[in-house]
Amino acid sequence: MSCRTAAPAALLLVLTACATGPSLETRGEVTAPPGDSRHLTVGSAGFTESDLLAQMYAQLLGQAGYRTSLITVANRELYEPALESGQIDVVPEYAATFADWLNAKTNGPDAPPAGSPDLATTMRALRRLATPRGLTVLDPGKAVDQNAFAVTAAYARRHHLKTLSDLGASGLGVRLAAGDECVQRPYCEPGLRKVYGIDITGVDPKGVGTTQAKRAVQNGQDQMVLTTTTDATLDQFGLVLLADDRHLQNADYVVPAVNRARAGGERVTAALGKLNDVLTTADLAAMNQQVDSWRRLASDVARTYLKDKGLLK
Repeated sequence: MSCRTAAPAALLLVLTACATGPSLETRGEVTAPPGDSRHLTVGSAGFTESDLLAQMYAQLLGQAGYRTSLITVANRELYEPALESGQIDVVPEYAATFADWLNAKTNGPDAPPAGSPDLATTMRALRRLATPRGLTVLDPGKAVDQNAFAVTAAYARRHHLKTLSDLGASGLGVRLAAGDECVQRPYCEPGLRKVYGIDITGVDPKGVGTTQAKRAVQNGQDQMVLTTTTDATLDQFGLVLLADDRHLQNADYVVPAVNRARAGGERVTAALGKLNDVLTTADLAAMNQQVDSWRRLASDVARTYLKDKGLLK
């Protein structure tokens, strides 16, 4: 059985064996003209937001006349090579994270970061890394899923906080609920100290945006939590985000990544580009909430959203 003709149900079983990217013999083919295959496989990374984006991609492509299949491969170490080899044709990605991942794969784990807080710089680096691998990264829209920091609404009101700069200027000692790696990651404790002057008194290792971490801030055990800009549950814990006004976080805008030989044509670009005009960070957060809190199916939430925006008949 060839890797390309594997049925969607069986595709996951052969990814490890087949998804190795262009071989030495076929590496030159990555510069072939953009293709326009009639049947496209859309990949998801297996978490709610990725499922929602993959569903929207598949539904928009279906309306544009393509037959689509969906597959979930939660490990980027598997789905990215599958994207290179053409087993997966389209996958939702995040600009800065994907740039850094491809950079490490190309230049080694100690290579300087390719992603940055500046979107244009990040996209140039990302496309430079993706093109030799036979991948095309389409334009980003408005939606971004970045690391973010939240405090209780009451804490923000009491200390007149709207931004991370406000928190730094306040001189308040802050115990931060986050992942173990926060003490070393430049976007977390070191960055909060260096960029904002925030007095981090300690890191409470409760994970990124977990229920446990948010409850620790809600009950006053900690003062701030590391989460994401599309966290759909902040209201449930009485939390609000503080704006990253000095752009500590990298530009993790949502971008479709496609296999150029199979899905690099203008029709795919046009179909997926329709999301750019409408999809916002707040929209993603609201859809995440519908799936995670209201237990709606990602496919139904995606379809309703696209119809409401006039993108799907």
